[in-house]
Amino acid sequence: MDAYDEGERGRPRAPDPSVEPRTGTAALSLGYRIGVALALAAVAVGVCVHVGMTFLHVAPANTVTREHGRAVDDWIYPEFEQNWKLFAPNPLQQDISIQARADVRDGKGGTVTTGWYDLSAEDGRAIDGNLLPSHTQQNALRRAWDFFVATHDSENRPVGLRGSLSESYLRRIVVLRLDRDDAVRAVARGGGAVERVQVRSRTSNVPPPEWSREKVSTTPSYRELPWWPVPRAEARGGVR
Repeated sequence: MDAYDEGERGRPRAPDPSVEPRTGTAALSLGYRIGVALALAAVAVGVCVHVGMTFLHVAPANTVTREHGRAVDDWIYPEFEQNWKLFAPNPLQQDISIQARADVRDGKGGTVTTGWYDLSAEDGRAIDGNLLPSHTQQNALRRAWDFFVATHDSENRPVGLRGSLSESYLRRIVVLRLDRDDAVRAVARGGGAVERVQVRSRTSNVPPPEWSREKVSTTPSYRELPWWPVPRAEARGGVR
């Protein structure tokens, strides 16, 4: 009798090479496959709900957030708080650089006005190619300017109690930076010091990509602040 016929008397049959074995979820019984499908559906629903809630949280105010803002906040806070705008409707499209110049006493009784120093460009050169740039190189000047703009109106008049603080903070950073430039040290050599500083911003639109039909002006605009006298404690090398 052929060995394959022994399967009829309870012994296992040899596998049929023409039938591919089932793998993955197909190898599970019907009950397990239903359980896996339900679990995957629940995960998919949860992911969709979370992404939707996160989108509504960071998106601009709209009809849904006005009606169901409390539900969105209850879902997000505190575990999933978003304090940055992932879905910013109007991303930054301007290049803003901070420039400064100074009136420097030359040690002989005269005063020399320096040219404009592009402090943002100096930061950019320090960061370019640096695998581990410092927080100061990346953010100190930028945050100081943002602080000033947020506490002053369009006429450069302080708004609120932190206006004078933002001026002092920006001025001290500028004095420290100018003192490190060789040109300022050369002018001040012989006992001179920085007497006044002036800060301005240079803003230019980022050109659109070649495929875009958008037309923007690339002519830079300037916001020039008034001259600030430098206190004696800061005049020689800035604040220690």
